[in-house]
Amino acid sequence: MAELPTLRADRLILREWRTDDRAAFAALNADSRVMEFMPSTLDRDQSEAMADRIATHFAEHGFGFWAVEIARTATFIGFVGLAVPKFTAHFTPCVEVGWRLAYDYWGKGYAAEAARVAVADGFDRLGMTEIVSFTVPHNRRSRAVMERIGMKHDPADDFDHPSLAEGNPLRRHVLYRLARQRPAL
Repeated sequence: MAELPTLRADRLILREWRTDDRAAFAALNADSRVMEFMPSTLDRDQSEAMADRIATHFAEHGFGFWAVEIARTATFIGFVGLAVPKFTAHFTPCVEVGWRLAYDYWGKGYAAEAARVAVADGFDRLGMTEIVSFTVPHNRRSRAVMERIGMKHDPADDFDHPSLAEGNPLRRHVLYRLARQRPAL
C-alpha cells in the first residue's frame, strides 16, 4: 500500500495510527460520555479490535479514520475520517465521515475542523462525489458538527440502523449528505 498522506488543519494533524495511541483510544472508548449514542462502551480488547479494523480499512481502501492530534502538543485526542459502512441501507454503498474524540476535547471545534479536512481529502485526493454521515436523532452535538461542515439533512433519508434490534432506542438514525462542489465554468 502506498504511504498515506498526513492531513493538516489549523490546530490539528490527522495521521496514521501509532501503537502508543491505543491506550488513549481505549480510555475514550471506555468513557460512557463519549459512547452515549453507541450501543455500549468498549473494553480494552474491543477497543484493540476496533483499532485493528481501522488499520484493515486503510489497507483495503486507502482511507479511513485518522488518528487526530493537537498540532502544538502531539496529544492524541481521538479519530476523524472516512469509512465505508458494512451494513446495507437505502443509501449504501457510500462513504461516511465520522469522529470520536475524548471528552476533554469536546466543545473546542476540533471535530468540525478535522472533519472538513477529511472531507476535502475525500473529494480532492480520492475523487468522491458524495459523503454522508449519520447518528441518532437526539445526538445534537454530532448533528451540529454535520451542519457546521455543510452537510444537509432530509427527513426522507432517515432510517433504522440494520445492525440494531427492533426496539433498541438507538436504532433510528438521521442521515446527512454532502456533495462535492463542482467548479464554476
